Amino acid sequence: MANHISALKRIRQSNKRRIHNRYYAKTMRNAIRDIRNITTKKEAEKKLPEVMSLIDKNAKRFIIHKNKAANLKAKLAKHINSLS
Repeated sequence: MANHISALKRIRQSNKRRIHNRYYAKTMRNAIRDIRNITTKKEAEKKLPEVMSLIDKNAKRFIIHKNKAANLKAKLAKHINSLS
């Protein structure tokens, strides 16, 4: 157990941030899963800007790395373009 007040505060802060970051990461993953399950190109193209925005926001907040964000966006665009 931590012996200093500042260490206890740091534990509280890190737990709070971890829960916050998990929420945003999980929300993004669910949105990606949902758009991958869409079978029509028209619907997927309609939903794409919303999911791209979520990915960008998570990269901006350093929840995911910017390169991972770029890879996810590229894979999603490629998937949607392959739909007929």
